[in-house]
Amino acid sequence: MRKSGNRVRITSQLIQAENGYHLWSETFDRTLDDVFAIQDEIAAKVVVQLKIKLFGVVPVVKETDPEAYVLFLQARHLGRQGTAEAFVQSIAMYKQVLAINPAYVAAWDGVGTVYCDQTDRGQRPINEGYSLAREAANNTLAIDSDFAKGHARLGWIANNYDGDLAAAAQHFGRALALDATDLEILDDAASLAVSLGRLDQGIALQEYVLARDPLNVKCHRRLGVSYLFAGRPDDAIRSFRTALALSPGMLGTHQLTGIALLLKAEPDAALAAIQQDDESWREIGLIIAHHALGQTAESDAALAKAIETSEQTAAYNIAFTLAFRGEADRAFEWLDKAEKYRDPGLSQIANMPMFANIHSDRRWVPFLEKLGRSPKQLASIEFEAEPPE
Repeated sequence: MRKSGNRVRITSQLIQAENGYHLWSETFDRTLDDVFAIQDEIAAKVVVQLKIKLFGVVPVVKETDPEAYVLFLQARHLGRQGTAEAFVQSIAMYKQVLAINPAYVAAWDGVGTVYCDQTDRGQRPINEGYSLAREAANNTLAIDSDFAKGHARLGWIANNYDGDLAAAAQHFGRALALDATDLEILDDAASLAVSLGRLDQGIALQEYVLARDPLNVKCHRRLGVSYLFAGRPDDAIRSFRTALALSPGMLGTHQLTGIALLLKAEPDAALAAIQQDDESWREIGLIIAHHALGQTAESDAALAKAIETSEQTAAYNIAFTLAFRGEADRAFEWLDKAEKYRDPGLSQIANMPMFANIHSDRRWVPFLEKLGRSPKQLASIEFEAEPPE
């Protein structure tokens, strides 16, 4: 496809794979105003050339305003970058799309996704962010009750905010039944599998997604987290560094790299990595890096600052830093706060290696049970999601 001004030239060819022989070729010169009609026309001609017998009429592409579609693509790209500025820009662009077409279901899903990601990275109050995300997801299903990503978004909210794993599994099951090949749904479903402690299943799904969408920075970060939870810090570091190569300002990713380096007993390298992150994420990472280096005063100072600035958006993170420092009583105090604030980080608690020091504490399993995330409870959740054949 080549574009010049408002005109586009599309060349379609059918080639015999065995010998390279051109079976058919045609060029279409059109204006961009006709781009969706061109898609229908090409699809119909290819069907004829392949002599495929269809059960019914040739599928018709749903018409979309070209300006809205371009804005949608830009908004989706920005939303994946995972930076504070990109989140804001992405939401603004999605709202422009919806101003053009209030029934643009994919844009409602996109803005709901960014609200979740923005909240999960501490960029929006938790209750506000997830309320907006739920409203967006419900809007998608009001427009199209069989919109698979709308069901997947409700699954994400059920896991990360409602703490209802059974509901999350049902929502994702419905989404996958509607569209088992959508890469974004598979990526989100992988996160649920990881939350359930089914790390091999989650990693297989994420690797499948990246094999087909290798520039998906969001999935590279998530795969790194899965590797981290699976005790594969070298693989985790590679994934995090790939994500940072694609989006250098991706929130929390330098900190995650630091955590992986701490698990490799490389505290100096961990400190250097953590110092490159955004301020709020940097402070959390500095607590554990300075502690690992025996720098008690610096660790205490970072902890005090994190408590002062991020109590309601990072209670879970503060809890794991205290657990890493061996302060069990304070760690459980902050876990209680995380539960009170409905911190989405709790969806990862069963796997997070920073809590290892309090796993033997008599309060650990009862706290997991209260969340519905004890090993026995997780094993009871029926959920299967495999990469498509």
